[in-house]
Amino acid sequence: MPEGAPCAALHIRQLRKTYKDVVAVDGLDLDVPAGECFGLLGPNGAGKTTTIEICEGLTVADSGLVEVLGLEWDQHAQELRQRLGIQLQETQLSEKLTVLETLRLFRSFYRQGPEPVEVIALVQLDEKRNARVGGLSGGQKQRLALACALVGDPDFLFLDEPTTGLDPQARRQLWELIEQFKLAGRTILLTTHYMDEAERLCDRVGIMDHGKVIALGTPRELVASLGAEHVVEFSAGGAAGALDLGALSRLEGVRGVSPENGTVLLRVGELHQAVPALLGELTRQGVALTELRTHSATLEDVFVGLTGRHLRDE
Repeated sequence: MPEGAPCAALHIRQLRKTYKDVVAVDGLDLDVPAGECFGLLGPNGAGKTTTIEICEGLTVADSGLVEVLGLEWDQHAQELRQRLGIQLQETQLSEKLTVLETLRLFRSFYRQGPEPVEVIALVQLDEKRNARVGGLSGGQKQRLALACALVGDPDFLFLDEPTTGLDPQARRQLWELIEQFKLAGRTILLTTHYMDEAERLCDRVGIMDHGKVIALGTPRELVASLGAEHVVEFSAGGAAGALDLGALSRLEGVRGVSPENGTVLLRVGELHQAVPALLGELTRQGVALTELRTHSATLEDVFVGLTGRHLRDE
């Protein structure tokens, strides 16, 4: 490795995992530099949870190489457990223990780390220090789960959909905690179903589908790859099926056309060119517009363009 090049905190080559007739991970290659917050996005069944579980040592790969912090699970499991923090999609904690008792228990698993009371303060659970876990709200339980992942002072933090099911305020509180960890120069691998979360927290994002990474880059780079600054979404009622989509794709400023559940999405460069051209073409086709919306292109639009699905599609 050249001098000054960032060390890979995660190095994956030709990773493969199959369940019966389903290929969950299909020859995956991925590198995450130390100090980066990397987002792994994908629809349900894309293979991202299997990938992260292999990296966490919870699932054994069929083949391929996985190095975490330069170490491999089959040779360095004990050391890796001391250096990783893991928050699962659902963390089951003993509901009869208090918050402080729970953190003391998890702290006892590690050779080093902050005092439990410090971590409780970090995740803003001071007032709930002596409350039983069973009496916490959903957001408080998620913050406690993050505290359990942080109590060993990890070098690498795995967060698998950490804010799913939380209200907006609880999500923002967790974002702030994750950003504090990121500012300390630690590495984070994050999976999420929220594009705004990925855009705010992640230095780079990999979009995964059918067991492979199909797009990789910073959120800004991925949005720029659309070749469009804006998205125009419109509905034409019952006439949507009669639309000449080919004619729409040839309109000035239109870079792509996608029909979706009774609506049509146009990826466009300049709204002031595309919208009048669209209205004129709909009039020519004799189609009555029932709804029209526009927005700046986002990571969600990249995802839909690549996979044909929204991230939260079941």
